[in-house]
Amino acid sequence: MRRALKIIVRSVLVLALVIVALGLWKREEITRLLAVNSLFAEEKIVGNFSNMEGAFETTPLARGGKAISPLPQGGEMTLPAGADQWIKDRAITSLLVLQGGQIRHESYYLGTAPNDRRISWSVAKSYLSALFGVLMEEGTITSIDDPVTKYVPLLKRSAYDGASIRNVLNMASGVTFDEDYLDYDSDINRMGRVIALGGTLDQFAADLKESFATPGDTWQYVSIDTHVIGMVIRGATGRDVPSLLAEKILAPLGLERDGYYITDGAGAAFVLGGLNFTARDFARFGWMIAQDGNYGGQQVVPAGWIAASTRASAPTKPGQTGYGYQWWIPKDAHEGEFFARGVYGQYIYIDRSRDVVIVSTGADRNFREQGVNESNIEMFRKLVKFL
Repeated sequence: MRRALKIIVRSVLVLALVIVALGLWKREEITRLLAVNSLFAEEKIVGNFSNMEGAFETTPLARGGKAISPLPQGGEMTLPAGADQWIKDRAITSLLVLQGGQIRHESYYLGTAPNDRRISWSVAKSYLSALFGVLMEEGTITSIDDPVTKYVPLLKRSAYDGASIRNVLNMASGVTFDEDYLDYDSDINRMGRVIALGGTLDQFAADLKESFATPGDTWQYVSIDTHVIGMVIRGATGRDVPSLLAEKILAPLGLERDGYYITDGAGAAFVLGGLNFTARDFARFGWMIAQDGNYGGQQVVPAGWIAASTRASAPTKPGQTGYGYQWWIPKDAHEGEFFARGVYGQYIYIDRSRDVVIVSTGADRNFREQGVNESNIEMFRKLVKFL
């Protein structure tokens, strides 16, 4: 009996040591997985959104050697009635209004500060669109009507086999992908766990086999489409997206701080929603777009691409918000009005007719409620009227 007890005790000790060793070996992955699982918790979401490097692997985005470009202070605007309640209801963390290249309003909330580099989520898609436009102009990519498999053979025999670059730019790939952020087992949340545990999104995309529509026939917001655009860029150039974005889009803007991208386990940038910058640096990008791709006298993005990408070209249904090449267009938009949008309240809203760019970041856990996006756009329009 005593001998049997010793064997049991030894076995338990060995098992405990194995568990401890595994825990130490995989400590970083386990820590990240725990962080991802509580990323949107009410008591943590604001801090998490300004410190995403604590939950994911990241890679820096160098601001380049150019001097910081000025964003001079203009006359302080008066916020319209209802703005204070909107800021509270939508858990706004920063609000910056730029008109004519001057800051007319800048404010920070919920303990955030101007120097915080905030996650922009799907606002990142519009940055990738700008980079794609540059590569098209350079001739690196022949045509947006090329099949994605021309540049990414890995996607052959996947749900993306038969889809064109235009289809994925328009979110009209027809690929089945569950984008429900509130469902733990949805594709978008499974994808987040893949990243946290060091998996690769290229393989995740290649493993998607089901389609719900013929490519080009139906618009449906599918974030993995944007990752496929990133795969096309990497396949066409033989380079990584962060270095390309830093060189061709960020360096001319004279940013205040380096940014950073979330990456997967292979170091591939999370191009569909992993960009982190300060509110002012988001505004610099928005101002460049608002000026037909020109910034400080330098043509950063071709004007023709800006016009094409911010036009409602996707096959949306009547009454839906319009979509271009990774940009949103309000369903009742006036000329020159469009926006980039990320979940939980991230926006770069542009009204070219009034020379205005509005950056708004948030930690809005109720962002999925009906009418929230429309009410946000309405508030941006009110802000423009008060300038």
